[in-house]
Amino acid sequence: MGHPKEENIKNIFRYIGYFIFFYEICTPRLKFIRVEFSAKQIADYLHGTIEGNENATIKTFSKIEEGFEGTISFLANPAYEQYIYTTKASIVLVNKDFKPQQPVSATLIRVANAYEAIAALLALYEQSKPRKTGIHSLAYIDPSAQVGKDCYVEPFAVIGKNAKLGDNCQVYSHSVIGDNVKVGSDCIIYPNVTIYHDCVIGNGVILHAGAVIGADGFGFAPSGDGYEKIPQIGIVTIEDNVEVGANTCIDRSTMGSTIIGRGVKLDNLVQVAHNVVVGQNTVMSAQVGVAGSAKIGQWCMFGGKVGVAGHIQIANRTTAGATAAIPGSINKEGTTVIGIPAIDARKFARCNAVFRNLPDLAAEVQKLKKELEELKK
Repeated sequence: MGHPKEENIKNIFRYIGYFIFFYEICTPRLKFIRVEFSAKQIADYLHGTIEGNENATIKTFSKIEEGFEGTISFLANPAYEQYIYTTKASIVLVNKDFKPQQPVSATLIRVANAYEAIAALLALYEQSKPRKTGIHSLAYIDPSAQVGKDCYVEPFAVIGKNAKLGDNCQVYSHSVIGDNVKVGSDCIIYPNVTIYHDCVIGNGVILHAGAVIGADGFGFAPSGDGYEKIPQIGIVTIEDNVEVGANTCIDRSTMGSTIIGRGVKLDNLVQVAHNVVVGQNTVMSAQVGVAGSAKIGQWCMFGGKVGVAGHIQIANRTTAGATAAIPGSINKEGTTVIGIPAIDARKFARCNAVFRNLPDLAAEVQKLKKELEELKK
């Protein structure tokens, strides 16, 4: 047994070691869990105005219907107004013109657009998370590949010959960056993403799990023995700040490039065929399918399961409602279509009103037909 003074010194160093270990492991989490923000700080950041306790504090976010003390929520959709009167959230962001019909216990911060404001806070929260760096020993990086500064590459990721990866990128397990691929800076490539050879990815691109970039386009020529494959020798070009959802596929072009413009957002399970061009800032919901060589304009919005025929052009700012089937070009900017085949939304609404009444109309026609026959007699 050692001298008591020696034991005390050992215990001191042991506790210091425990503290350092705890600090290194837990500090990143504590930074987000323990730090509180007041209503005044949030209002100053968002240029909003406060109604209620400016010293109310929050630590995290919650949905308005599930709010609890110490959280911040928001009300943007009037359909959820009922919850603002019962929510336990400490702070709620609302639009400037919101007029409560009952007393509200939460502190309100009025902003120009509550949805945009909560998005800004969520983005700030996401950016404040510590970035992972380092290349795992079980990742494979070809000696000819170039990897930028402060990148993070997980086990079993593959980076092929002559591939280039920009600074501050994250490549997760089982993703494959093919030969000669160029990836810009600040990109996130989640698990099981495949980027085929020669494709070009811009800066700030997010590719979610299972996305496939640059598989062969669906090109086959019929012959006497079946179908002859047409070689797809083009590439895919994804410009800056694009986000591609899980299991979405963007095919390489037959020649030239399939192009996804700057700021485009594609949901999960979207299919973009060969030689398609998607204009800047266009958004597509789940299961949208765009056939080969279609040209989609800028700032378009496509709902779920929209289908676009090949070799057509869609004007800027076109909106297509869910399940719309677009068989031909849309040339007028700002058009809204819906239906199968897709037609002007207002005309579709009138047609739908008639369709709902078809049984009554059919019965009335039969009645009139019978009366006409009796008159003839």
